[in-house]
Amino acid sequence: MANITSVSPLAPASFPTLPVIKGARFATAAAGVKYAGRTDVMLAILDPGTCVAGAFTKSATRSANVLDCQSKIRLEDGAGAAIIVNSGNSNAFTGRAGDESVQAICAEVASVTGLPTTRVFTSSTGVIGERLPHDRIQAKIQELSNNLDEANLPAAAKAIMTTDTFPKGSATSVDLPGGTISIAGIAKGSGMIAPDMATMLVYIFTDAKIAQPDLQAMVSELNEKTFNSITVDSDTSTSDTLLVAATGASNVLVAADNARFRDALHSVMRDLAHQVVRDGEGATKFVQITVTGALNDADAKTHAMSIANSPLVKTAIAGEDPNWGRVVMAIGKSGAPADRDTLSISFGDVKVASNGWVDPNYREEQGAEIMKDQNISMAVDLGMGAGASTVWTCDLTHGYISINADYRS
Repeated sequence: MANITSVSPLAPASFPTLPVIKGARFATAAAGVKYAGRTDVMLAILDPGTCVAGAFTKSATRSANVLDCQSKIRLEDGAGAAIIVNSGNSNAFTGRAGDESVQAICAEVASVTGLPTTRVFTSSTGVIGERLPHDRIQAKIQELSNNLDEANLPAAAKAIMTTDTFPKGSATSVDLPGGTISIAGIAKGSGMIAPDMATMLVYIFTDAKIAQPDLQAMVSELNEKTFNSITVDSDTSTSDTLLVAATGASNVLVAADNARFRDALHSVMRDLAHQVVRDGEGATKFVQITVTGALNDADAKTHAMSIANSPLVKTAIAGEDPNWGRVVMAIGKSGAPADRDTLSISFGDVKVASNGWVDPNYREEQGAEIMKDQNISMAVDLGMGAGASTVWTCDLTHGYISINADYRS
């Protein structure tokens, strides 16, 4: 795993204050999964009555952990739940040994906590293809259980990092007629980031009281607008996991159509997704790409992701070159319908191209000035319909190559 020595220039100024989520407790430990003395395991224990929803990678080579979580996600029996996560080893492409590692960790957590194994969710992140030394994790579970504390969520954010240069957290609260609901989440992710999801682990906790099917529907919908709308390098991981746990401890009931709660959850998911992009390996620019005027939203997203994933577009951004021709290229190759002669492009508030040709008022120095910013917005109007989509990406620099060329050393 590459040695990351500097924090991303796009990182937030500080880690946010995360509220205590009643019904959820956390602990971390150094198990030596890959490196000695490094905090690399986190455990979350959730009170009885908690429901858990999730979204996962669609990779054909997804890890044993992901497959196990997917098999459990809709099981509800009134018991509490546990989430245990390790960094340093992804437990992916490890065959039967990977399944055995998951079973062994779940069994140990169940033995120590008294939870059924069907309510233990595991995640692993790190190098692919190396057997997970799960005995090292098992040996730390009693210690983790002894150290559980409702204020330990920030420490958990650090324990799940791999090539991340900063821990990622986000929180909000929403006032409803029955009282106040809190939401807090953590994430890890920096490279191998592209839908469906990324080499990304995300854990969000709320004290809302909501039925599992309703929470699952919200999570699935919002995932498409957040974690499935970011890309760092177009590579989809084997280990992507998003888990959202609602403990119900606030006793504030949330219905399926509660727009205020949905918006609050959306804000936390979007913030964490943006932080993943801002920590993109080697990133120096955060880029928002909005496509409008497509025949439908799906076509708009296809075009937006084609632009966001184009190495030529991303390297032009890194070099602060307003090469709008590369945007035209990315639209043309996306496979979704486009009309060359109705196409318009803007960089920031500068109209670059209009109706299939360079805008008569555009000057190259205007585009070059926009490209100097750390936060860049691009807008494309296809002029064909009402479809729209927004995605987020970063530039592609020499830093990305350096990190990934040295990843396993």
